[in-house]
Amino acid sequence: MAAVLAALTACTATRMAYQQAPNLLHWWFDRQVDFSSTQSSWVRDDLNNFFAWHRREELPRIAERLRAWQGLARATPTHDEFCREADAIFEHLQRLGEQAVPSLARLALDLQPAQIEHLQDRQAKSNDEFAEEFLEGSPRERLQRRLDKAVDRAEWLYGRLSPEQRDLMRRELQASPFDPQRTQAERQRRQRDLIDTVRQAQANPARAEALVRAYLQRVSQSPTPGYGDYTQAQLRHGCAQFATLHATANPAQRERAAKRLQELESDARSLSAAR
Repeated sequence: MAAVLAALTACTATRMAYQQAPNLLHWWFDRQVDFSSTQSSWVRDDLNNFFAWHRREELPRIAERLRAWQGLARATPTHDEFCREADAIFEHLQRLGEQAVPSLARLALDLQPAQIEHLQDRQAKSNDEFAEEFLEGSPRERLQRRLDKAVDRAEWLYGRLSPEQRDLMRRELQASPFDPQRTQAERQRRQRDLIDTVRQAQANPARAEALVRAYLQRVSQSPTPGYGDYTQAQLRHGCAQFATLHATANPAQRERAAKRLQELESDARSLSAAR
């Protein structure tokens, strides 16, 4: 859910995308577990209620954050300042997870054996897709795929990057602590953990919400030894990478970034007001 919501903030048609978010998430969940008609109905209701809460409680906070980012876009923040903003994003995602706990617990209790098997099949397919994107091909090919995506995201914000800025991004990605094998192993741990959580909840329905909440905590803070340090290293490098790129942005690029953020702020305020 958090991934979809984050993706929506990068959409040029933010208002339309946000309005369609309950349908998009329903479709995504359905692909994972193959809803029955009864499940489909109450999950859709729960998603609508979730977004009503999000529109009321979270969009005003997001709008304020976007307004603050406009000032940062016109300045030259340090990587520590960027990391503080990342912390604010994580806090938002944690609130999303907490709000979703009752519905996720209800779904966990309602899944049938065939649906759990379907979910495991979807997990395997996801692992194949991750491997194709991040593990296959030569190191140069893998780096180029990451660079292409990073440049697309940066150019959505800043407009056309200069050759020097592209070279900078390539060097930063080469220096990144990102390890696809380690990341894939953690993804697979989370997948096994999810299946175990569903089965534990079904064996003890009274603890379903607590079990789901604990699972989300393990997603946020992995129990895998050393993985927290690895995550923090990626975060620190990402903040430094973004700060370094932003420091090279010319006045026109910074102004474009500020206007992009202003557009998103306007969308967030409009969507929050239309309850």
